[in-house]
Amino acid sequence: MINFLRTNICSNISTNKIKVFLISGLMILTLSCESQIEPIELVNPNIGTAHSRWFFYTPAALPFGMAKPAPSTNGHYGNKWGWEAVGYDDRHTSIEGFVNAHEFQIGGISLMPTCGVLKTIPGKLDNPEEGYRSRFSKENEIAKPGYYSVVLDDYQVKVELTASKRVAFHRYTFPEKTDAHLIFDIGRRQGESGAVIDAMVNWTSANTIEGWVRTEPEYVKKYQKGAYIDIFFSAKINKEIKDHGVFRNDSIMVNANQLSGIGSGAYASFKTKESEVVEVQVALSYTSIDNARESLEAESTSFDKARKSAEEIWNHELSKIQVRGGSHQDQIKFYTGLYHALLGRGLASDANGAYPKNDGSIGQIPLDKDGKPQFNFYNTDAVWGAFWNLSQLWTLAWPEYYNDFVQSHLLVYQDTGWLGDGLANSRYVSGVGTNFVGLIIASAYNCGIRNHDIDLAFEAALKNELEWNNRPYGAGKLDVKSFVELGFIPHQEEWADIPEANAFSASHVLEYSFSAHAVANFAKALGKESEHKQLEQLSHGWKKIFNPATGFIHPKDAGGKFISNFDPMQAWRGFQEGNSWQYSFYVPHDIEELVEKIGEIEFNQRLDSIFLSSREMAFGGGKEIDAFAGVETLYNHGNQPSLHIPWLYNFSGQPEKSQYWTRMICNEFYGTDPIHGYGYGQDEDQGQLGAWFVMASIGLFDVAGLTHENPSMQIGSPAFDEINIHLNQDYYPGKKIQIRQTNHSAENLLVESVKLNGKPFSKLSIPFQDLVKGASLEIRKKSKK
Repeated sequence: MINFLRTNICSNISTNKIKVFLISGLMILTLSCESQIEPIELVNPNIGTAHSRWFFYTPAALPFGMAKPAPSTNGHYGNKWGWEAVGYDDRHTSIEGFVNAHEFQIGGISLMPTCGVLKTIPGKLDNPEEGYRSRFSKENEIAKPGYYSVVLDDYQVKVELTASKRVAFHRYTFPEKTDAHLIFDIGRRQGESGAVIDAMVNWTSANTIEGWVRTEPEYVKKYQKGAYIDIFFSAKINKEIKDHGVFRNDSIMVNANQLSGIGSGAYASFKTKESEVVEVQVALSYTSIDNARESLEAESTSFDKARKSAEEIWNHELSKIQVRGGSHQDQIKFYTGLYHALLGRGLASDANGAYPKNDGSIGQIPLDKDGKPQFNFYNTDAVWGAFWNLSQLWTLAWPEYYNDFVQSHLLVYQDTGWLGDGLANSRYVSGVGTNFVGLIIASAYNCGIRNHDIDLAFEAALKNELEWNNRPYGAGKLDVKSFVELGFIPHQEEWADIPEANAFSASHVLEYSFSAHAVANFAKALGKESEHKQLEQLSHGWKKIFNPATGFIHPKDAGGKFISNFDPMQAWRGFQEGNSWQYSFYVPHDIEELVEKIGEIEFNQRLDSIFLSSREMAFGGGKEIDAFAGVETLYNHGNQPSLHIPWLYNFSGQPEKSQYWTRMICNEFYGTDPIHGYGYGQDEDQGQLGAWFVMASIGLFDVAGLTHENPSMQIGSPAFDEINIHLNQDYYPGKKIQIRQTNHSAENLLVESVKLNGKPFSKLSIPFQDLVKGASLEIRKKSKK
């Protein structure tokens, strides 16, 4: 047994009931290791960093934090469509800067320490000497939750990063130099930021620089044309600077204090002694320089204290789910997956409750009696598929964050009249042109997460399902009119300028049916009978495009006939990022009827063939390094539409196969190296694939995404001897969910028997409310033979 002490740990997550979690005394983490170890030691942030998204690699950040400092190897390259891999790639050999803002469609404020000739452009990967970038060695790189360090070989400067909520802490250890520099590259594209529209830098004192950058991300251009993203900063250097200036690209203005426009940046030059340390603290805000300055004053501390606090916070958050036993590799996958699930979606409001509104103005979160914001506002990628991973995990162990997430979307609804799918500083950045936020809100209600305006939540969710007049592009579901009026969406061969508006009729019918079911149950719970009846009828829309002759979901034309020349393996024709083989299982709210329509024997045979075949492709796109690898396969674990399929045997009389295949996916799709991490370079999507591994490894999962009136979670095959999920008693009556296994081994993957609270339990699922009352599960395992 390993014990580790936890005292006075401040959580980064706030609610309107409790702002700080304090742990005094002893917390025990039990792991199958001989030496003392903490959860952060089991996290490997470099897993899956080959071909990863802009927001993926920010090891120095806090859970759900705003300040996310991280190295960038090609961030200034940007990307064409706004989603392609960019930022940090483990295969690259040089670093071009350390960027402080990393979110979906948000990036900027890059710093770089250098020596020698002053250079003010980053240079290219294939020609580092043309700019200020530097080569580095992986042997000199350390990444763990709350801390990152690397040695820049070309300058022999050691870089260290950590963060508080809104402040990034940089520590640079220089060699003895007469020509050391610090570059603030502000007006340059970074990652998913899109093109820079404008920027400003201003030396306000000998050691303080402030400014902002305004960008036009590709998804903002697509879904809210004319809008933009602002990032403000206030930075302080712990060394008085005698020589400074500004620059625009490679044009340097010595001793100038201020510059604005695209390409604007600033620099500081100074002498250093051997091993002299220079620290920079960079505070961020999405509303104003004044609020960034306030955050700097409030959160400023020494680098070592900030690092210690960050590591304590990470250990606290990761320890909300504790595991013992199992393989060391599974422990690494588990805590790395959990780390990514907590890292992905970041704080967007200031400490005083100011937040960026959708129209570009500044909003104010309501304050409590102590003058503190009642909740936090968050940026977020879309929630497409999140109901099969993130929201289930948040529900169990982070309901306070889930509630803030709902509050964030309701703020945007109040400001605009519509729910946004993805949010970047409140701007609409719909990930795939659908909108599952109403479903996410309904699921929260079902599970007792209701610390928000329920009437407003239902109003927003209902409108999201049924209305189309003046619906903005960023609210998604641009074809919902056909679904509401016809019960299905006619297929169109020609794509519009925004394909999501008309090209994916079949997958949209399935998705809208599912979300209608969720909001129907929300309506029922609130006693809204007419709304419940309408939504419940719409939830059966999937049946209108189910072809009984083939057992596949099959798009229909405007005349209601199945389209011709149909190939269920063909991707993108009526199906978004997938095909009919994958989407024909997309009836998570009514699986029993889907099984009945296909026939149980045929249903199971189809599942068998899918997993036997897809295993040869590592349950995705094989070893092809591409976000869309696997889109035209039978099963693609690297993308959202397939993530519930391994659990469907629970509804067709063969639950042991769900237990087996979920463990095989955990063993073989997921890896522990930079290339084979979340598949091979597939899209981890702000913690979704990591959260799926966590849910599969604790053996609890709901195919219906907690959308049923009385949700339950299906029992799978846990990966560990013992699992303890600590519950937030502001939301749930119980203290923890404990899962213990006997006869568990790498060979014994199947469940032989289950006891719930000491009594034999023969059902395949457990009511959610029984779990959060505080539950003890005892599982006895057996082998496949």
